[in-house]
Amino acid sequence: MTTAPPTPPDTDPAAFVAGLRRLKAWSGLSYRRLERAAAEAGHSLPYSTAASMLGRERLPREELVAAFVAACGVRGAEAEAWLDARTDIACGPPASMPVPVAVPVPEDATEPAVATPASAPAFVAPSNTSPAPARTRPRRPRWTLVAAATLVTALLGGMTASGVFTDDEEVHENRTSVRL
Repeated sequence: MTTAPPTPPDTDPAAFVAGLRRLKAWSGLSYRRLERAAAEAGHSLPYSTAASMLGRERLPREELVAAFVAACGVRGAEAEAWLDARTDIACGPPASMPVPVAVPVPEDATEPAVATPASAPAFVAPSNTSPAPARTRPRRPRWTLVAAATLVTALLGGMTASGVFTDDEEVHENRTSVRL
C-alpha cells in the first residue's frame, strides 16, 4: 500500500461499488482479513456481508461503507470523502431553484404587473435527472395483517380442537338405534 488509495466516484451506485472493489484490491486483504481489520477499527463487517456488498450494483448502507473503508486502512479525510460520495449518490444531485421571472411593466399601466402561472415560463428540470421513484407503501401494515390472520387461524383451530363449537348434549345409544 505504498500508493494512494483510489478516490471514490460519485456518479452512480454501480460506479461507487466498482470503486469499493478497487479499494479492496488496493488494500490486498481477503474478506476474512477485512472482517478482522474492521473489528480492530471498532466496526462490524462480516466477511459474507462484504462479499455480498461488492457483488451487487446497489449502494451499500453508510455504516457498511464506513466499516469497509476503515478495514481497508483508509482514515481521516480520505475516509470522509468515501462517506460524502456515498451520501451524494444516495441523496441525488442538489436541486436547483427556479430563477425568478422579471415581468416588464408597461408605461401606461396603473397597477403593478403580476406574474401569473400562464404568463410565467414553467420551470424545466435538467434532462440528466431521473424522475423520483414512486413512494411505496410501508411494509408494516402488511406484516401486521399477516400476523393477525395467523393468530386468528391458530385461535380458531385450537377452539375447534378443544370442542368449543360442539353441542353439549350427549348422544345416548338406544337399543332401537343399534338394530339393523
